[in-house]
Amino acid sequence: MNQNVNSPSVALVTGASSGFGLLVSVALAHEGYQVIASMRNIQNKEMLATAACEVGVYDRIEIVPLDVTDFFSVESVVHDVINRYGRIDVLVNNAGFAAGGFVEELSLEEWERQFATNFFGLVAVTKAVLPIMRTQRSGKIINISSISGRVGFPAMGPYVASKFAVEGFSESLRLEMLPYGVYVVLIEPGSFKTNIWSKGLQGVSSRSGSPYEKEMKTIMQYVNRVAKTAPPPDEVIRQIIKVVQSPTPRLRYPVGRGVTLTLRLKNYLPWKWWEWIFLKTFNKQK
Repeated sequence: MNQNVNSPSVALVTGASSGFGLLVSVALAHEGYQVIASMRNIQNKEMLATAACEVGVYDRIEIVPLDVTDFFSVESVVHDVINRYGRIDVLVNNAGFAAGGFVEELSLEEWERQFATNFFGLVAVTKAVLPIMRTQRSGKIINISSISGRVGFPAMGPYVASKFAVEGFSESLRLEMLPYGVYVVLIEPGSFKTNIWSKGLQGVSSRSGSPYEKEMKTIMQYVNRVAKTAPPPDEVIRQIIKVVQSPTPRLRYPVGRGVTLTLRLKNYLPWKWWEWIFLKTFNKQK
């Protein structure tokens, strides 16, 4: 095990080929971390490599293949990182995708696929890094959740459910690991310019003859409008870096336009009022 007091801190990022994962890999390298940027398909590394070169941090980013649903591969990659660097200081669980559609029309296989990546994959990578962080008595596990981990939305049941699961898992794990100096943190972004929803809903709206065709058209219009007006993800990346730098980060960090207000309304209003506001707002889209 190559552990050197002068060696840089090590960060492992999943789902680093695009979106938050790509940006946070570059940002952590810029902060001086040795970044292990993992992605399911190593052929998709060019965007990350280009971004890292532009900022001058390519030499601090190691790109490795990792499918978080392949538990043997997860163990192997994490053990290799520990054997070579002797430590893992930060884990950013970012790998994930969004499956959409109305519950009646989604197959159980689609639900299983959603949870395999967004939940069980996250648990697998986390489990693999816990022994070294517990032994170090330090570390930060940053789980990229979503406003959808706190607030349900129609036609997004699998994604919402997987993120609710991540929230509960993170609460439990935080209480287990705090005595060891390991902090579990949830980042809960609202809408930002990433391709997660365009990819997740691209096949859903075209199902002809669906009893939910009208509702899905409305939802697609809403999602497309949000995507066009959403800000770039810089605020999320800044928040993650602040968490990494904080000696005692809190559990939850909602990030984005209107997110805090939405959570307050849901938490403090009677559910019937929340439903009324939600449906009234949603029906305006029609």
